[in-house]
Formats: sequence, C-alpha cells, structure tokens
Amino acid sequence: MAQLRLTDFFGRAKAAATVPAKRGGGPWLKAAPGGAPVHREAEDGAPPPPLPASPRTPSRGAVPAVPGLAGRKRSRREMEAEPLTGAGTGERGGKSARRRLELPADAGPSAAEDLAALRSRLQRMKMKTPSQLLPIPAGAGAELRSRLETLRGLELRLRDKAAASGAQTQETTAPAAEATGGQKLPAYQRFHALAQDQPPGLTLPYKYKVLAEMFRSVDTIAGMLFNRAETITFAKVKQGVQDMMRKQFEERHVGQIKAVYPTSYRLRQEKNIPTFGSGVKKSDYQLTLEPVLGEDEKVCGRPHLSASRLLERRKEFNRSLVNIVKQHHAAFLAALTPPMVVPEDKLTRWHPRFNVDEVPDISPAELPRPPQEDRITTAQELLSTARGTMIPKMEKALANLALRTAEAGAGEPVLSKAPSPASTSSALKGVSQALLERIRAKEARKLQALMTRDPRQEERLAMLGRLPAMARVLRNVFVAEKKQALPLEVACARMAESFPTQMTAGEMEKHLRLFAELLPDWVGIHAIRTDTYIKLDKNKELGLVVERLAKAAKEAEAL
Repeated sequence: MAQLRLTDFFGRAKAAATVPAKRGGGPWLKAAPGGAPVHREAEDGAPPPPLPASPRTPSRGAVPAVPGLAGRKRSRREMEAEPLTGAGTGERGGKSARRRLELPADAGPSAAEDLAALRSRLQRMKMKTPSQLLPIPAGAGAELRSRLETLRGLELRLRDKAAASGAQTQETTAPAAEATGGQKLPAYQRFHALAQDQPPGLTLPYKYKVLAEMFRSVDTIAGMLFNRAETITFAKVKQGVQDMMRKQFEERHVGQIKAVYPTSYRLRQEKNIPTFGSGVKKSDYQLTLEPVLGEDEKVCGRPHLSASRLLERRKEFNRSLVNIVKQHHAAFLAALTPPMVVPEDKLTRWHPRFNVDEVPDISPAELPRPPQEDRITTAQELLSTARGTMIPKMEKALANLALRTAEAGAGEPVLSKAPSPASTSSALKGVSQALLERIRAKEARKLQALMTRDPRQEERLAMLGRLPAMARVLRNVFVAEKKQALPLEVACARMAESFPTQMTAGEMEKHLRLFAELLPDWVGIHAIRTDTYIKLDKNKELGLVVERLAKAAKEAEAL
C-alpha cells in the first residue's frame, strides 16, 4: 500500500459522506497509487478498514457520546445533568467542572440532630442577658457560699454605678438636645471655637458668627437700595443675601437682627409697592426695612448710608453679640462651686469649661404683621368681640386662656446654666472639707486670673515658654560659628533656620532681646556705631540657664 498523504484523508472522508455503506459488504475506499479513490469489494467478510485519524489533531481520549447534542453547543443545565466522571481529576465528561460539597451518603439523622443541638445552644448563649446573676449551688460549703455572696455584691455595685453614670450622661446631654430642637448639630458647629486658628479670647459661637455675616450682607444690600432712594423690601434683601452667603435667609433671621440691634432698622408692613413681576401683587402687604440714621448723616439734604457708617454698624452688632454671650457666661460662673464674679470690662477670655458653641440661639423679636381687621386670631380678641353674647362659663374659660397666653409670652430669656456640682466623689471620702474648699478657691482664683489676663501678658508668657528650648539652639549657633559675638541680623537668621517652629526674623529678635532682659550675664546686646551685636558667654552651664528660664516662666504664669 502506498504511503498515505494528507489529501487522501480529506478525499476518503468526502467519499464516505457521499457513498452509502452496504450491509453485506459493499464498496469501500482504498488509496490508489495515484492518490484517486477506487472501489473494492470486501474479501472473506472481513470488516472494512477504519478511516485513518486526523494527522493534525491528536486523540484526547474517549468522550461519551451524548445523543442529540451533535452540531450544537450544550447548555449549562445539560452539562450539570451529566454524571460526574473522573472525580479524582475534577473533570466532568472530559471537561473541567466545579465540585460540590455534599454530606456523605451514610450521614444519618444523628448529624442533623447534632446540628440542631448546636444551633439551639448558640441561641441560648445569645439570649443570655448580663442582668442574670449566677445562682449559688445548693450543696456549696460555707466558705464557698460567702465568697459567692461577696462576688454577687460586687457585681450589683458595679451595675448600680454604671446605671448612675449613664443617667448622669443623659441629664447632661438633655439641655443641649433641647436647645437644638432634638437634632444633633454637626461637629464643625459644635466644636467651632476649638478649631479657630487664633489666640484664645472672646470668640463667638458658630451660629452667632453666621448671624453677624447675615447682618453685614443685609447692610450692604440695604445701603445700595437706600442710597438709590428705592424701597427696601424683604424679598429683595432675601434674594441678595442668599446669593452672597449661599445660605437660607428667612424672616426669623430679621427678627434675630432686630433683637440683637434694635436701632438698626425700622420695620413696617406696606402695600402698593412696585413689584416688577416678582410674583407678589401690588395690593399685598410687604415687609420693608429702613436704616435708622442720624440727622447729621445727609448728603445733598438727603440721608445717606456711607461706608464708614456701615463699618460702625457692623462693629456695634458684633459688640451686642459678645454682650449676649457674656450674659450666659456670667450665669455659668454664678452656678459654679464656689461661684465666681468677673467684671465684664476685664474679661479677656471665657472660662475653660464654658462651652461657647452650646450657647442658646437668639430668640427673634416680633416683626410687624399685615393688618387683619376681620380675622380673630387670639382668645383675647374673641373675648372682647363677643363679650355679653356668651354664657358666663365660656367667657370665664376664654379669660383664663388669654391670661395663660399673656404669661407665657412674657417669659424671661433662658440663660446658660452650669451643670449642678456632683456630690463628693468616693475617691475624696475622708478628705477634710476645709481642704477641699481651699483647693477649689485656689483653682477659682487661678481661672479668674486666666480670664482677665492682658493679651500682651499672654504673648509674653508664650515667649517665655519657648525660651528653654531656644537657649540650646542659640548656644549651638555660637559654637558652630566659633565666635564670641555675632551681628544681630545674622543671629536671628541662623535661629530662624534652626528652630523647629517657623518664625520670622522680627519675632526671633524679640526672643533674643528677652534673653538679654532675663539673663544679662549670659546674653548681651550691644549697639556699636550703626550695627547691633549679640554676645554669648559659652562658659555658662546650659542646665543652670534652662532652669532659671523655666523658673521665670513659672513665676510669670502665677501672676
């Protein structure tokens, strides 16, 4: 037989597809020497020779024939329905398949019972509350019983203490929740005073600062409209303020401005004001604002709101806000133990425990309302209108209601109160009450001195606190330069480059002059002709110098 070629396989396959096979032996294809297919009868009933396999595709093993799947792609459900083959190799039908975790076939009802028991045990552990105390066994001895009783007593005391601390926390947080209407303010408002990048002083709460900014915006818009002889309506001011601040501006804020600065604007309800398509009828009443100015503030015979007057009004509004916070601060100091009294003109900062951002909001003043002659809104109006036409019982009820309404409206503004002092802590039991009173009085004097400290003295204290660390840097500068004296400008530049805190040359010069003031035997500043030099005694012990500087800072802080 001649050697088979690649084209013989395709030729035989084509001929086998076109020529049907016979049962008793029919014509079969055989390769001829020329390569063309020829017919030959089967000899002696021998089976026909099989077709040679493809020379290009190697055999991959036997694949079980699946009826009805030839010529199309099998779906996932049909593949999963096939029996698993090659379990050891992780194959299904010659292809990779996913393994499933199944319970063994011999796992009887005992496995399910164990699983149910485990679940019930976990459920009992979750439902167990900490309030249940451990029972004492009936057969326990006297010593064991006494120890268990001691443990139960300690546990009860700890739970009572935790409950008392939780109740105290709720009592302290209740006033703040009432002041904000039950809503928790965001952190940038609750801790606004702590995030200010400025020296501590009479800072304002966040909501008061927002109100001050609203007043500035209202004054700016009202000044432009007033100087153009244009009627200032609330609708115009509202739109302008909201465009400037990107915050909601309502009539309530106008009432707050009126409450803080009563002589700032004259408010009225007017009608027949040109609206120019603003959606308000000309016959409707509108709230109007008119700045209150003096007789001498006129330009060409007409009142004029100048820029200097706007600045004065802004400062006056800020002073009024500070005075309101001072009232709450004074109420806080009066509720302390012992009470403290600090003159308002000497107050330079708030008490350390006074939370500025928890000051209550300003109650808005009453604004003028449009006249309503034919509408009855209060019990007093109804009583005066229908007097004599009602039965005495109804007339008495209306009179009582009007009296209660008048009393509620005449209530005093709520001031900040300090939390009531707790009883003596268990850690202080046995300490003399007189000693506690002396300690509290000393702390009160220290806090009062802190609240009335002059800002310049505060700056000097900050400089004294930096001198001990600065002394080491100054000595290292002179040691590196290998000189006894340096120009003051050069020394300030070297110190500013070496000191960890960023400072300007002018600030560094103040510290060096303070060195010469406190330690003249160690640092000296001399002016020679047109230059100024600083001299340092490097033979002085640095530890003694640092100790003297720390002592000076402590004495200045005690003043």
